[in-house]
Amino acid sequence: MSVAFRREGDEEHLEPKFEIPIPPGPNLVTARGLALIDARVNALEAEIAELVQQGAEQSRIDTARRDLRYWQTRQITAELVPQPDGETVEIGTRVTFRHNGKERTLAITGDDEADPAAGMVSFSAPLARALLGAELGELREFAGKEDALEILAIVVVPGATKA
Repeated sequence: MSVAFRREGDEEHLEPKFEIPIPPGPNLVTARGLALIDARVNALEAEIAELVQQGAEQSRIDTARRDLRYWQTRQITAELVPQPDGETVEIGTRVTFRHNGKERTLAITGDDEADPAAGMVSFSAPLARALLGAELGELREFAGKEDALEILAIVVVPGATKA
């Protein structure tokens, strides 16, 4: 007898549900990043309560619960970075640098706070790793080129960390 005729339902053939992958390494965050994580956890808890109350489809509730597990894990593992002093490029600073003759400015953030389109990159991004620890006026290697990055300014991002 064919499997198609023996099957009671389609549940066994549904796509598997995977957890959201956690970025490797430490979960370093700024105060702003930690506040964003906390807000996301609170919003998801409220969303799940609302979905359950409304009798929403189980798949929607399961997706929201999966997202909540991810953000709760990020919340639990968050390591608040110390207040940067602005002397070197650190998480919580905004750095202006010259690369290939063009001036750019980026803020160095935690993984979950990163938004490259808004000029905020994660400390784990290759460019951020090349900049971390640099001092004003220093030249840094990047993409196999010596002196590829020239540090022009370092500013502590307001509200990035707690004093």
